Amino acid sequence: MKKGIDEKLSKKLVLDELFDLTLYRALARFAGKDEKIILDKLIPVEERHFEFWKSFFGITEVYLNLGRKIRLKIITLFCRIFGQAGIHIVLEAIEIYGIKKYLNVWNHYKDEELGSAVRRVLEDEFKHEDEIVSASKRTKIFPERVRDIFLGLNDGLVEILGAVSGFFAAFSNTSSVLIAALTVAVAGSISMAASAFAALSSALEVESTENEKQKFLGTATEDDGSKINPYGSALVVGISYLFGALVPVIPVIFGAKNILISMIASTIVIIAVSYIVAFLSGMDAKKRILLNLLIIFLAVGISYILATTAKQVFHIDI
Repeated sequence: MKKGIDEKLSKKLVLDELFDLTLYRALARFAGKDEKIILDKLIPVEERHFEFWKSFFGITEVYLNLGRKIRLKIITLFCRIFGQAGIHIVLEAIEIYGIKKYLNVWNHYKDEELGSAVRRVLEDEFKHEDEIVSASKRTKIFPERVRDIFLGLNDGLVEILGAVSGFFAAFSNTSSVLIAALTVAVAGSISMAASAFAALSSALEVESTENEKQKFLGTATEDDGSKINPYGSALVVGISYLFGALVPVIPVIFGAKNILISMIASTIVIIAVSYIVAFLSGMDAKKRILLNLLIIFLAVGISYILATTAKQVFHIDI
């Protein structure tokens, strides 16, 4: 082990490369033609990085722990479900995470031997990122659609769980809770879809104006035709929001008398969704999960308190 280097950091660098290498090999077994070309180029580079860090830190044997194995299974399943778009967004997320990680290490150790070693690896990582971005334009895969799905699920679940909590506190029977929850879920999904449509339409309008300006100035570049349809994006966001909203509602449909079962089901799903959203956005997964759990507990608690208070103050009995 190198002197002056955190042992935890050295193991992390080696294990991260082993994880990426194992994942790339797994994805290559079922990837499409375009993605397989990228993976076949990435795998030898990851092999080189893995062996380099093992040699640099003097580590002879290393194995993925249970947590990383579970993570590997989840990401592989995600890619099987979403196909080309799923594989591409995972490759993009891994490379972005790798760049952020190595930049942080380089900033800390840039004047030491480890800094020089990280610089060599970073040069490879930057090349990977350029290659993946170029492939996205070539195959017209839109990772934003996949992100919209999980962000919509996340929003629908958190918002409707808070609403269901308030309804249980305010209403005396589950029929009223169910009707109110479904109404809010449908209204919320329509609102989310409309917001997504308006935001994307505005962005496309601005982009179109800029393109016309560049054409007038004679500096326009060739259009690759990769614009996302705002109607399709709105539909994806709205439907994914509705599916997320159904998580806390389904226990009520099957006769739940209080918020407990909805809370348990939502907590399990929010952990899985938070992990995926964090992975796709390059955010620390633990922070994202803890943040979302804090939000849902606050939403449930505040909604329940407000509904209970309103019921007592206004003498509501439904």
